[in-house]
Amino acid sequence: MKMVLLTALGVGGATAVGAIIGFVFKKISHRFSDIVLSFAAGVMLAAAVFGLIFPSLEYGGKYGILTTVAGIFTGALCLNLMDKLVPHLHKLAGAEPESHGNNEKLSKVLLFVAAIAIHNLPEGIAAGVGFGSGDVHQAILIAGGIALQNIPEGMVIIGPMLAAGVSPAKTLILALLTGLVEVIGTLLGYFAVSLSTVILPFALAFAGGTMLYVISDEMIPETHAHGSQRGATYALLLGFCVMLVSDVLLG
Repeated sequence: MKMVLLTALGVGGATAVGAIIGFVFKKISHRFSDIVLSFAAGVMLAAAVFGLIFPSLEYGGKYGILTTVAGIFTGALCLNLMDKLVPHLHKLAGAEPESHGNNEKLSKVLLFVAAIAIHNLPEGIAAGVGFGSGDVHQAILIAGGIALQNIPEGMVIIGPMLAAGVSPAKTLILALLTGLVEVIGTLLGYFAVSLSTVILPFALAFAGGTMLYVISDEMIPETHAHGSQRGATYALLLGFCVMLVSDVLLG
């Protein structure tokens, strides 16, 4: 339990690290953030496949393939529904109006922050579910991939809020709150599968499906939106291979 709590704090704290970087370097280049986010996407892709989907098949027994496929699509569909209610990064990052008044500008920014917080919940659950499988090594790798993604996410929160007139103190608090959501999600995911091992195969696949959706629908489009497609692609492959090598050497 101590390891789960520390990991939850680490996953949520990565957003705070990104926020601090955002304060120090208010004009971070898209190329740099795209490379970091692409590397994180590669890590998360490997973590989703090796740490969540393959174990789901293993624990699923005779009908494991059906449970795993159902879980993947259910996880993706849940995030798809959330996207319809509250769009996320690549849908809101460019939505800030230029000169329609501070109130409208602020509301757009707060919607952006709320979207990040809401989408952080299933990511936290994915980290917690990994621990529920009992494979601490894979769980830490999954959490590490999510934490890597949270750093550039925390970075992009800061600039729009400061530009909208939010004070630095309130900006930092809001950024920390988005990370706190992941801490809560991690604990929820862990306790859910710990209380009922029957749901473990489905929960693992569900978490894997949410991660695949985030990678395909949010992270890759965001990293390819600023003309750095080739660098982003190789960064994704590097992240995937780093996780692959780690899994082979430490597994």
